[in-house]
Amino acid sequence: QAQLVESGGGLVQPGGSLRLSCSASGFIFARAAMSWYRQAPGKERELVAGINNVGDSTNYADSVKGRFTISRDNAKNTVYLQMNSLKPEDTAVYYCKATSMYTYWGQGTQVTVSS
Repeated sequence: QAQLVESGGGLVQPGGSLRLSCSASGFIFARAAMSWYRQAPGKERELVAGINNVGDSTNYADSVKGRFTISRDNAKNTVYLQMNSLKPEDTAVYYCKATSMYTYWGQGTQVTVSS
């Protein structure tokens, strides 16, 4: 059974950093494109960043370009999201998504940016 488990969320002050991790199991991770989405209260879920299956192509939402970095380690079946210079508007539940033959979602991890 496919499973994605996010970790690394929490409370951080504006300007701070967090690194999210998403550990995958139950499918061939190296064949899946991976992405991070987020959903703030009262808003639609939005794409934050994506990475192809081999890790040599990435894309980012304009709102996070230059601050967030997505990466993956296929040997560890894990995708990461390094978030720097965090702003209050980055506050949301962050979800990991895998896309291969099927689409899988994680349960989400809360990120709160507040002083």
